[in-house]
Amino acid sequence: MIEAVAERLEGAPRQLRRRWSDEFKAQVVTEALEPGASVSAIARRIGIHPSQLFAWRRDARAERHCPARHSSCEGVVVSAAGAVIEIAIGEVIVRAGVDVDEAQLQRVIRAVRSA
Repeated sequence: MIEAVAERLEGAPRQLRRRWSDEFKAQVVTEALEPGASVSAIARRIGIHPSQLFAWRRDARAERHCPARHSSCEGVVVSAAGAVIEIAIGEVIVRAGVDVDEAQLQRVIRAVRSA
């Protein structure tokens, strides 16, 4: 029988989990889905493990299959095929070329969400 003693279970200090906003995740996933993008390089730049970014991409792809009127579909990156990025926000789909100015796209997304 193994006996657990509290003093032996103390290890490295516990680190708090970081929370990323849905907007940040969508932005990073969109960048990671661009042709020729390196998921590892993007993850390293923002300070996360590449597997975390791969999981965010997988989740975004899985969520695109949910019904358009389902509340969990809000803010989901639908696809980034070719030269067009599609983002579903509720019942609205925003389509933008990959060369669109990031600041302009952010303004459009904010306007759609506040409407």
